[in-house]
Amino acid sequence: MSDSLSPALNRAEVATGSVTRVSPLVRRLVANNPGPFTFTGTCAYIVGDRDVAIVDPGPAEPRHIAALLDAVKGERVGHILVTHTHRDHSPAAAAIRQATGAPIVGARPFQPRFPDDGLAGLDAAHDTDYAPDQVLADGERVAGRGYTLETVATPGHSANHLAFAFIEEDSLLSGDCVMAWSTSVVAPPDGSMGDYMASLDRLRERNDRIYWPGHGGPVREPQRYVRALAHHRRQREASILKRLEAGDETIPEIVARVYENLNPALVGAAGLSTLAHLEDLIARGLARADGEAGLGARFRRAPE
Repeated sequence: MSDSLSPALNRAEVATGSVTRVSPLVRRLVANNPGPFTFTGTCAYIVGDRDVAIVDPGPAEPRHIAALLDAVKGERVGHILVTHTHRDHSPAAAAIRQATGAPIVGARPFQPRFPDDGLAGLDAAHDTDYAPDQVLADGERVAGRGYTLETVATPGHSANHLAFAFIEEDSLLSGDCVMAWSTSVVAPPDGSMGDYMASLDRLRERNDRIYWPGHGGPVREPQRYVRALAHHRRQREASILKRLEAGDETIPEIVARVYENLNPALVGAAGLSTLAHLEDLIARGLARADGEAGLGARFRRAPE
């Protein structure tokens, strides 16, 4: 899921409905769920050859599931990996497990930050039926004949977000943490800007050759791109602080001045992203809220 703040890629590069071999040992099938937060659709990846793993099987859409199963017909599916539990990434896992017998591994189930509030806002975007056979810890590996996938904890877009390093090809299946077509939504209460920035810092220290993201085409020169993403976020943070210094106190006021030429469909996501920045600024002592920080709160620049 994205806030569409970066230039989009050629949509034809990630067309839906057909399996594309994107590297010697990685195939991609894009689900037919396009939208302002998903670009052309969710990318499901088949990793390996004859003995394979499926990463982020996608939404529980019958034609997509059938196409994914047809793509691995005659092959052994050893693992079904899930980067995070948003409903465009994980729901198809149960049907793939039933059809292939492969275990679901990866992200932990969604845990609401405020359990008493139920599923509010973007928390409702989570797949609450998701039931993994194994939750993978940071650094843990799963393997089959010809593939080894290592877990890289990358919270921020969601609290349970993971990426998977594909050891044989020096690549990273980055889920929604880093995408080439747009920046990622970081939306409270589940999303955390502090965690997201720490995840970007961690990815910058890695030597992955290329990223295969959850939406859109590949991220090339990933270390350079991740540096640019972090810089973009710091620029956004600086803009928010300037608006607080200028006397803007509410999120709608800040969004109207910070996000130029914003697609009206993304105003809500921009507000949540701004709240994530404000939460991080409050935690670092740079801003404060009158009462509990939330979309309806009033915010101020903290005195130096």
